[in-house]
Amino acid sequence: MSRESWKHFYDTAFWQRRRRQQLLAHPLCKFCAADGIVTAATHVDHVKPHRGSWNLFCLGELQSLCSPCHSSTKQQIEARGFDIAVDADGWPTDPNHPANRHR
Repeated sequence: MSRESWKHFYDTAFWQRRRRQQLLAHPLCKFCAADGIVTAATHVDHVKPHRGSWNLFCLGELQSLCSPCHSSTKQQIEARGFDIAVDADGWPTDPNHPANRHR
């Protein structure tokens, strides 16, 4: 499914509410925080890419990220094909995931 066929999901009132709730609950970038850096989050990211699945878009786990982490780090993670499964705390279970560098 092409990105063009589902990018309108982000224009819905549902997404705007969900995004706002995520940033209120988790205002700091998750990846920066893992490195001990305090950075305000500006993006709400689906932990598991939904790739056009409405169910994953609506119900999938979210994480708050700053713009550089969303545009660079997250894209690199997905391009490398890291396992994006997470544990009960929302932490990636793949030991090679960049978030586990300092664990």
